[in-house]
Amino acid sequence: MRTDDDFVAHVADRLAALPGVVAVSLGGSRAQGTHGPDSDWDFALYYRDNFDAAGLRAVGWPGEVSDIGAWGGVFNGGAWLTIDGRAVDVHYRDLTVIENELAEAEQGRFRWEPLAFHLAGIPSYLVVGELAVSRVLRGELPKPAFPDAMRTVAPPIWRRQADLGLRYARASYAPRGRVTETAGALATAAMQTAHAILAARGEWVTNEKRLLERAGLREMDTIITRLSPDSNVLAEQIDAARHILETAGA
Repeated sequence: MRTDDDFVAHVADRLAALPGVVAVSLGGSRAQGTHGPDSDWDFALYYRDNFDAAGLRAVGWPGEVSDIGAWGGVFNGGAWLTIDGRAVDVHYRDLTVIENELAEAEQGRFRWEPLAFHLAGIPSYLVVGELAVSRVLRGELPKPAFPDAMRTVAPPIWRRQADLGLRYARASYAPRGRVTETAGALATAAMQTAHAILAARGEWVTNEKRLLERAGLREMDTIITRLSPDSNVLAEQIDAARHILETAGA
């Protein structure tokens, strides 16, 4: 079996050789040194304007390969593969799109998009943040800093979304004893607030796996575990959560 370094080089070479690919990076925990022995491997292939997923399928690695656009939005597609017995994610990244998102972020503009496995969804500047924290393996890629404008603009937007969700839960879910709906609202608001805190710090977020830890919001676990169908309990815990989230990162 290949060593980790040989494995990375092997995958990077195969991806870089695909038609239209101009750069390949390693991201996620493997690039940042926070991985465990069972962590998967996150590769991104960068192209400009056009890439045909048929080329990746033709390599023959077992797994699922999506077409461009299948995942929607800026996070526009990729593959879940098994290579040399290792779990590998490959993400498609269009450099033209990313350059536009970087220009928008530098002006303090972004949008929110839903994405599987992300409670709060993702900001459109996520694909820019990937460049900042990834390790370039083949080709050349920019390494942008967190825009000053985004540090000012993003936090209140994220916090307003969190506040609206909790207000709705207080008015609609708590009186009806809706535990599941309340738990979902609390979890989503916690993630949104965490985005706000990290944006204010100028720290990139590329997924939600360690988001609450990084933002110092693990206390929300206690709130969630206290929920019960009692409407008074739900109201009390929503109020407690609002206090935690409104004061966090202040």
